[in-house]
Amino acid sequence: MGSTQKETARRRGATALYAVFFINGLVLAGWAPRIPQIKADLGLTEAELGLALLGVALGSLPAMAAAGVLVNRFGSHTVVRITVVWYAASIVLPGLARNLAGLVASLTVLGAAVGSLDVAMNTHAVEVERGSGRSRMSSFHGLYSAGALAGALLGTACAALGLTPLAQFAGTAVVTAATACFVGGALRPVPRQELPPHRNHPSHRNSPHRRNDQPRRVGPYRRRPRAGRLPLRLLLLSALGLSVLMIEGAMTDWGSVYLAGSLHAGPGVAGTGYAVFALAMMAGRLGGDRAAGRLGPARTVRYGAVLSGCAALTALAAGDPVVAVAAYGVVGLGIAASFPLVVSGAGRYPSGTNRADDPYSSRSTPGTAVATVTSTGYLAFLAGPPLIGSLASAVSLRAALLVVPALAVTAVCLAPLLGAGPDRGQPTDEH
Repeated sequence: MGSTQKETARRRGATALYAVFFINGLVLAGWAPRIPQIKADLGLTEAELGLALLGVALGSLPAMAAAGVLVNRFGSHTVVRITVVWYAASIVLPGLARNLAGLVASLTVLGAAVGSLDVAMNTHAVEVERGSGRSRMSSFHGLYSAGALAGALLGTACAALGLTPLAQFAGTAVVTAATACFVGGALRPVPRQELPPHRNHPSHRNSPHRRNDQPRRVGPYRRRPRAGRLPLRLLLLSALGLSVLMIEGAMTDWGSVYLAGSLHAGPGVAGTGYAVFALAMMAGRLGGDRAAGRLGPARTVRYGAVLSGCAALTALAAGDPVVAVAAYGVVGLGIAASFPLVVSGAGRYPSGTNRADDPYSSRSTPGTAVATVTSTGYLAFLAGPPLIGSLASAVSLRAALLVVPALAVTAVCLAPLLGAGPDRGQPTDEH
């Protein structure tokens, strides 16, 4: 294959991965607006609905760990091709449920699909990013946010038009699964020789990718990580991911409640708060790669966390709902690119389970590192909202939401772990 054909294939592969991120956001977001009708159709109580929604977590968490192993064994592009079709088709299952047990089972399958896809597509995005030699993870997640916004609008429109959840989910499954089959064929593996050497690899010593200020190692380096143990750096990166995603989860689940309850905003203003936050998140992610390219990932996350923390304090101190809504937008803009940069950072460092024949290579187990960070981040969505709810019942919602600026301080402290960003190789595509 000539260089022009290779370049075209690389560009098609990157575009296809953008489409996968968009599909991921669209499918699950289309389910959320239909939850009230499914609850009413099945005659569920709030407690029963909460139990059913736990099915997503029950399926996704073990699937994430398994997907990391499969990615390491078969390659991220192969796992993405399979899981994106599985995920797109699985959305029809909740519409087929006729009782609580059926809903729990269907959401468990859906959760396993989305968990597997999250690990596979993020790992592949890390490889594409490293092959291109520049930051691009944030733009991939920006397409996820755009898909989520489109899915939410689709679900709302279908509900307004009186379509049943099954009709909506079946239509979504057919269209997205067909699209997934098409775009999956364009995904391509990033050949090992196209990836720049990792900075800890011996071949990096005399490589042009080596930073001038990096000290040379003296003597052979043969220490290997202990099997079954994760390195401290990866654990701290997971803590950073948990912090920023818990901020996102708190704003998503409690932002509108705070506007309506503590600030006595009307339904329109309270709903606008989340919309402004979501739009700011999407804009921040689409522009996050440019910020990371100019400032570096560490400073991008640090400055964004400072901005989000100050805006959260403003929202809590303000008595005017309009000021709080504007502050929500700033919180979203500041935190938007953080988790994509954390995922990218995890993919650049060894996971602690490298192959014995290549103890230096960070590319030997990228799926394990990405699975660790994404699983920890998902736990933030599970643990964050109940934690804030418990604190709010003990003190007040305003006091409980002080967790948000506290988490922003944590992100500021952990941001230096992200370093300077992707190893710079020869760009392999333009998108």
